[in-house]
Amino acid sequence: MGAARGRFGEMAMRESLARIVDRYALNASDATLLRLTNNAVFALPNAGLVVRITRSHTLHARVHKNVALAAWFAAINAPTIRLAAGLGQPIADGDLRATIWDLVPPSTPTPDATDLGTVLRRFHALGLPAFDLPAWDPIADARARIIDAEALGDGDRDYLLHWCDRLEPRLAAFAAANARSLMHGDAHPGNLLRRAGGPVLLCDFDATAAGPWQVDLVPAPASEGRFGAGGAHAKLAAAYGYDITTDPAWPLLREARELKMIVGGVPLLASGPGIADEFAVRLNSVRNGDSSARWTAFGDLPR
Repeated sequence: MGAARGRFGEMAMRESLARIVDRYALNASDATLLRLTNNAVFALPNAGLVVRITRSHTLHARVHKNVALAAWFAAINAPTIRLAAGLGQPIADGDLRATIWDLVPPSTPTPDATDLGTVLRRFHALGLPAFDLPAWDPIADARARIIDAEALGDGDRDYLLHWCDRLEPRLAAFAAANARSLMHGDAHPGNLLRRAGGPVLLCDFDATAAGPWQVDLVPAPASEGRFGAGGAHAKLAAAYGYDITTDPAWPLLREARELKMIVGGVPLLASGPGIADEFAVRLNSVRNGDSSARWTAFGDLPR
């Protein structure tokens, strides 16, 4: 099944974008697809906006959470991007849900792991909002993606669900033993934007929750282990002031991150053979206990 077909393929996402921009009379003459992963993310530079369309019918609560968080972030001047005002968000397009954000054009220098460590310290210090945030529950999120998958084989589905079953009680015990705080949930430099002449800002709050802050320090070393790039973890640890790989929970948190990195490819399986091949590489390396296998970022693959 190619990118042009399927409920969540690129064509379907572009059709949804067209309906949304027509409804609000937005200037989309220069609309550019930035990302087609868990969300379809389109930049509208002439309008100064970014449109995010969730590529799932089971994660609507997440979109409503993001809108509530955005209002709170604006009220307390958090180091985050801002939701576009005056549009009555989130936006429903049939069974799809979308949000529209103020565009932060790329600015140099590109944010790095040092910036991430600095921003995360500020972010974690914000405390929790007055409204209820979902508790950190990476297994529920993984199951939702697995169940909602269009192109996942039964054998892979069963393996992933059994992996979820094995991890769930161990992660629940870790969460219960640590204080709940504001956590981003997917903290890496790709979720940072530098405002020209201004601060570095966090974006993408799909996984933001109330949970152990330690989780936000895991992506850097976990990614180095699988993708081979070096140096980011050391910068992050120095800027934040804590090295997560020295934490007794590190092996467990690394495994949970690898599950997330694999399941994150599930909505993309219909996008092309390169995605499916990389998904197989990742899953087979875990099945075979091969910690030396190197992965390739889904976003770098042809579709």
